[in-house]
Amino acid sequence: MAGRRRVPGSSVVVLCLLLVALVACGGRTAADPARAEVQRVLDLRAAAVLDHDEAEYARTGTRAGFGNLRSVPLADWSYRVRDLDRSGDTATADVDLRYRIEGHDKGAVTTARTLRLSREEDGRWRVDSDRPAEKSPQQPWDQGAVRVVRGENSLVLGVGQSTEALRRFADLADDAVPAVSDAWDGDWARRVVVLVPRSLEGMAGLLGSPASSYRGIAAVTTGETGGPADAPADRIVVNPDAYGLLGTLGKQVVLTHETTHVATRAATTAATPLWLSEGYADWVGYRGSGRSPAQAAPELSRAVSEGRLPGALPTDDDFGFTGDGAELARAYEGGWMACRMIAEHWGEERLDAFYRAVGAHDKREGAVEDAMDTVLGTTPEEFTARWRDYLQAQFR
Repeated sequence: MAGRRRVPGSSVVVLCLLLVALVACGGRTAADPARAEVQRVLDLRAAAVLDHDEAEYARTGTRAGFGNLRSVPLADWSYRVRDLDRSGDTATADVDLRYRIEGHDKGAVTTARTLRLSREEDGRWRVDSDRPAEKSPQQPWDQGAVRVVRGENSLVLGVGQSTEALRRFADLADDAVPAVSDAWDGDWARRVVVLVPRSLEGMAGLLGSPASSYRGIAAVTTGETGGPADAPADRIVVNPDAYGLLGTLGKQVVLTHETTHVATRAATTAATPLWLSEGYADWVGYRGSGRSPAQAAPELSRAVSEGRLPGALPTDDDFGFTGDGAELARAYEGGWMACRMIAEHWGEERLDAFYRAVGAHDKREGAVEDAMDTVLGTTPEEFTARWRDYLQAQFR
C-alpha cells in the first residue's frame, strides 16, 4: 500500500527469534503450562464424579461437596478452563461446568464457576474451593446434600426436604404431565425435573436473583426460549415457603401450570406476550378443576364488581414482581380469562393453534395481530372489546 514502509523479511525472522521465549510471531503470549495442568486435574476430577470415586476425587483437591452429588443421576460432567489467574503457587480459575441429568437433559447445562487452586510440593495443582461465579446461580448441590425421588413422569431433586415431602411433589408432577398432554397437542418430552430447595432463599440462589423477587411466588420454570432440540430440560423451581401455604388443588394447579411451560417451551418465543404464555398455563392448570371464574380469579372478580374493568389486556410489565400481590394476581387472572374465552368461543384446538401462530413470529411486533387475523378471524381491538364484555358477564 502507498505510504507503508516494507520491512525486509530477514529482519522479521531475527526479531521473532529474539522474542520467541516470550512472544509468538503473531503477537500472542506463550501459553502458560499451568493452564493445561489445571485442565488435566479438572478432567480427573470430572471422571471421579461420574465414577462416584470419592478417593480419586480427593486426590484432585478438596472433597467438599462430593457427598452432596452422590444421589444425582448424572450422564455427563465436565469442566473447561476459560481463564487462569496465577500468582506463584496459587491460582484462580474461571471455569465452565457442563453437566447432564440422565434421562432428562438432551443438551448440557452450562454454568460458570470460580475455582481456587494451589500447587503442592509434588508440583501438582489441587482444587481448594469450587463455587458459583459472580452473578451465576447456585446448583442444588451447592446448598447441601441432594435427595432424589423418581416419579413415573418426573424427577425431583430436593435439599433440606424429607423423602416423603419430595414424594408428594413427584405425585403431583406425575398427575400434571398427562393433564398437560391432554390439553396441549404439541410434541414434548412428557417428563419434568422439579427442584425443591430448603426455603425461599434457596430458590433465589438457584435462580441467581434476590429473594425479594420471588416472595409469594409458589414456583417458576427456567428454560431456553424457543426450546432448541439439544437444550437441557427445563427446571421447575419451587418456593417451599409460598407453595406450602396452598391447598391441595392450589398445589396441583401450580405444578400443572409450570409443567405447561415445559410442554410449550418450543412454541414460546420472544414474540409471545406474557398474557398469553401465563394465561395459557393457568388455563391448563384450571382445566377440568370445576373452579368458577370468580373462584379462580378473585382479585379480577373484585375489581370488575367494583367498577374497575381493565381497559386492555395485561402488559408484560404487569407481570413484574413489584411486591403488589393484587396487581400481579389480576395480570395472571386477566391472561387466564382471555385464554378461557378463546377456548370457549373458538375452541381448544384454535387456542393451541393461536399460541403456536404467535410464537412462530421472529419478533413481538405484529405477532398477536397476525395470529388473531389468521387463526381467530378478529382484530386486537375486537378481541379486547369481547374480552372486556366476557369479564363483565362472568363477574357480574
